[in-house]
Amino acid sequence: MTFTDASLTALRVFREVAERGTLTAAATALGYTQSAVSRQIASLERAAGTALLERRHDGVRLTPAGRIVVRRAAAAIDQVDAAARELAGIPEELGTVRLGWFATAGIWLVPRALAALRETHPGITVITREGSTPALVRALRAGTIDLALLASTPPFRAPDAESPALEVHTLSERSLRIAVPSTHPLAHADAVDIEDLRGQRWIAGPGGEQYMGVWPGLDERPQIVHTARDWLAKLHLVAAGLGITTAPTALTFALPPGVRIIAVQGGPEERRRILLARLPRPLPEPVARLSAAIRAAAGAHG
Repeated sequence: MTFTDASLTALRVFREVAERGTLTAAATALGYTQSAVSRQIASLERAAGTALLERRHDGVRLTPAGRIVVRRAAAAIDQVDAAARELAGIPEELGTVRLGWFATAGIWLVPRALAALRETHPGITVITREGSTPALVRALRAGTIDLALLASTPPFRAPDAESPALEVHTLSERSLRIAVPSTHPLAHADAVDIEDLRGQRWIAGPGGEQYMGVWPGLDERPQIVHTARDWLAKLHLVAAGLGITTAPTALTFALPPGVRIIAVQGGPEERRRILLARLPRPLPEPVARLSAAIRAAAGAHG
């Protein structure tokens, strides 16, 4: 069996694994069993005559051969899908862009950019999806999105170590703050010292995302009383007086009544960046138009 005999199903499964980062996540997304996914990957590796994935304790990583396959597979699958639409009499999708974004970007940046693009270029269709920054980076590599809005924290390393390096543009860099109930003792100051955060009740992200809500420089084990993935849910929990959480300054305009955002002094300054990332290749016009709209919206926000 040579690689030219590889099945389209195996290529689809491989692309899904490359994007999701684990065989389990890919199986769930596809509605397959994990063993079925493993069999498809094994058949593809036999056809390629080499390993395409490096199995690790925390998931999988593409080998150099795997990066070649996922890049080519994405193009092949897109062409097959386009042929299927054409045969079915479905109009060709002209001017479609796929955008991925992390949670807080969806609160302000994505709606502003898409609304502006609709005014200037109504013929461009944008399909969006939310995801974590690692998942969005994998989706870029797998070719299932064209652009990604990523979050970056110090020391602001590259989004991944794969080659070629992603082309990344910094849209904004701002200080992290804390959000407190307006009735909280800390709410009466414009800034608080990091020592004042000791002993507080925190609202944080679930599981491995606990740093998304707890002050990073806190020198004690935090008391996490509520977990929520969604930023607006966290802020409404704060408004109800149930704890405090961290918040980027970009969320100031979206605060529910009863919440104040306050600066933190002492310790290293906590900065956060929003990045616009893509693969390093020429941009089709619709993708370039969306990229420009996102940059303009980020700049207008100050």
